[in-house]
Amino acid sequence: MKRKLLIGFVVVVIASCSFTAGAAGWWNKPKPPSPGTVVPALPAGQSNPMIASGVGIGANTPIYKSSGLGPSALNTGAPAGSEASYIDTVVFPGGTLPEGVTITEAQGINVLRRIGENLQAQGLSYADVYTMRVFLQNPAGATTADFAGWNRAYRQYFANTDLTTGQYVPVPLGTAPPAKPFVVNKSRPSRFALEIENLPVTGWLVEVEVDAAYPKR
Repeated sequence: MKRKLLIGFVVVVIASCSFTAGAAGWWNKPKPPSPGTVVPALPAGQSNPMIASGVGIGANTPIYKSSGLGPSALNTGAPAGSEASYIDTVVFPGGTLPEGVTITEAQGINVLRRIGENLQAQGLSYADVYTMRVFLQNPAGATTADFAGWNRAYRQYFANTDLTTGQYVPVPLGTAPPAKPFVVNKSRPSRFALEIENLPVTGWLVEVEVDAAYPKR
């Protein structure tokens, strides 16, 4: 009888240890986001990373997906369908670009203003964007897409706050000294940017689509 009790006790101890080890391993694993939340995974050791390395989306999170948007033809002083016709004359009066501002950068600013208007119509803002897809075409005469110009435009609206201090990080417009971004926004969506041969509208150099999560109310 004593031998049976001893064996039973050993089995219980082993099972208890196995459960404890398993529970500890489970406990150390990252937890999924809570329902209705979006949690970006940010690169470690960077105070102002440009993009998230990924994004976790909690169950039952209401989301909005925009269509692909390009720049609006706001520069009526340029030939219709030309790259210059998609310069945003609200930002660049008369369609004149300041020194160092590239045509891709200008079109990127135009597109992101349209994205903001699209989001606003749905009760959303730049801060609610968690994923972005970007398609770039080479400017006339260039052999590659202007990723640097696009990234300057992007930083005017996204990922322009220091995660340590919470303060905005100055952003350059072309070759001008860095200044306060157009929209101060700590959101860092997951993102890809591709160079493609042809965008669907003549004169477009940038097309963007985003996913956004409706904020909890």
